[in-house]
Amino acid sequence: MEGLIMRDRCPIIFDLDGTLIDSAPDIHACVNAVLRQHQVPPLPLPRVRSFIGGGVELLWTRIIAACHIDPVHRPTLIAGFMARYHDATALTRVFPGVVEALGALSDAGHPLGICTNKPLVPTRHVLDHFGLAHLFPVVVGGDSLPQRKPDPAPLRLAFQQFGCDPAVPRGLFVGDSEFDAHCAAAVPVPLLLYSGGYRMTAVEDLPHQAIFDRFDQLPDLVGAAIAA
Repeated sequence: MEGLIMRDRCPIIFDLDGTLIDSAPDIHACVNAVLRQHQVPPLPLPRVRSFIGGGVELLWTRIIAACHIDPVHRPTLIAGFMARYHDATALTRVFPGVVEALGALSDAGHPLGICTNKPLVPTRHVLDHFGLAHLFPVVVGGDSLPQRKPDPAPLRLAFQQFGCDPAVPRGLFVGDSEFDAHCAAAVPVPLLLYSGGYRMTAVEDLPHQAIFDRFDQLPDLVGAAIAA
């Protein structure tokens, strides 16, 4: 990826689930299909949504605890989930204004990347499905490294693939959750926090440079963050 950065341009890395896309309905459907297969009562969408953000392993740790399932079934449950999840896009939607904001940032010359706790195969599938893959030459998934957000290693890897110094990267991270906020702070890079995602913590309790609730606000926030 050497040469992608120009002096006046800034790499911008995005979280995926809860930031660019609302994938909770598909994740919810896949979870409940597996639970029903194992004669476990289904969970409501808000409960499953509250479990999203830390990757598949943490998702199922929380489900197993919530449903009082014997952890011995964990590998089977995860395998059944992944068989459905790797190409689950029927219920997923891109948040309003995302496509236009990404286009504006790309047209301005900012290199764009993804750093998500979602596994790489379903990440690439959903980007392809919505015609977004060409915008993201760098994609780091939840299984790209042993570590996952909020560990800073995946985000540092994403910036490194744009030619940044991973110890002191110049760039921005856009996310929606506690995992994203603490990951950005650990790198450290400024976080632009999307308020419409899966965050469970009050905004004032999360480290961030700016918050936005509409994607048409993002290009101006990026400009202000770069100038700061």
